[in-house]
Amino acid sequence: MKKSLGPKTLLYPTPVFIVGTYDPRGKPNVMTAAWGGICCSKPPCVAVSLRKATYSHGNIIARRAFTIGIPSEAHVQAVDRVGLVSGREVDKFADVKLTPVRSDLVDAPYVGEFPMVLECRLAHTIELGLHTQFVGEVVDVKVDETAMTNDGNADILKVKPLVFAPDTQAYYGIGGIVAKAFSVGKSA
Repeated sequence: MKKSLGPKTLLYPTPVFIVGTYDPRGKPNVMTAAWGGICCSKPPCVAVSLRKATYSHGNIIARRAFTIGIPSEAHVQAVDRVGLVSGREVDKFADVKLTPVRSDLVDAPYVGEFPMVLECRLAHTIELGLHTQFVGEVVDVKVDETAMTNDGNADILKVKPLVFAPDTQAYYGIGGIVAKAFSVGKSA
């Protein structure tokens, strides 16, 4: 028997995104976000929902661009830190000793040390209540060569992305493959 928990922001897993933006003075900024994911295949788009109170919210509106960094498990301390402080008061890149890299495709920075980044042009802004959902058209995905398969694709086991559990407020890693999608069900 299932027990009702009521309406909550509970979904397993939620991604750990590092949203990169430039502030009005051109200072690179990053923030941790977990409310997001893929939202369209063609054109390729991702969505991330941010509270209006965040510094990044205004930066995305002004610059009409953002990046989504996919941090590895090795960066969990920096990931948590940039979610605890505001770019209004702290130079987050200097604070956590990460390298800002200027995207050559969109007006936003990304973290050089993270194994994967999506460069996004703002396509839509949707007011949802406490959060604004920013839909970004993915203009490029960059992956470190060390985090790729032999056939040139991203390798989730090498990227080692973090996921977030909203109810316990804990970060987790990714386990091994369970089955091949679009295949395992054929013999059911």
